[in-house]
Amino acid sequence: VQLVESGGGLVQAGGSLRLSCAASGSTFSSNVMGWYRQAPGKQRELVATSGGGRANYADSVKGRFTISRDNAKNTIYLQMNSLKLEDTAVYYCNAVAYNGVAYWGQGTQVTVSS
Repeated sequence: VQLVESGGGLVQAGGSLRLSCAASGSTFSSNVMGWYRQAPGKQRELVATSGGGRANYADSVKGRFTISRDNAKNTIYLQMNSLKLEDTAVYYCNAVAYNGVAYWGQGTQVTVSS
């Protein structure tokens, strides 16, 4: 199973970015998919997840980020609006299969400048 992320980059504070993550694998079917991030010197933290028809967000991104999912394509998206300097991090895609096995993408850098 491979998770391929795209959409990271450099953006000014207040701007927007959209991340995408496509899961591939002939028999892979994900239960929960989501995004995590890791800033320099900090632990990896949850940003948002989607599973069972529900979305879950970290308090720090509620109202600014939106996670969406295309189950037919095994793809998730993260629309990030009103970006702040503190959103700068490497963003990782995560997928948990129905058998409980978790997979991670390689990460995509998001840098918010002032």
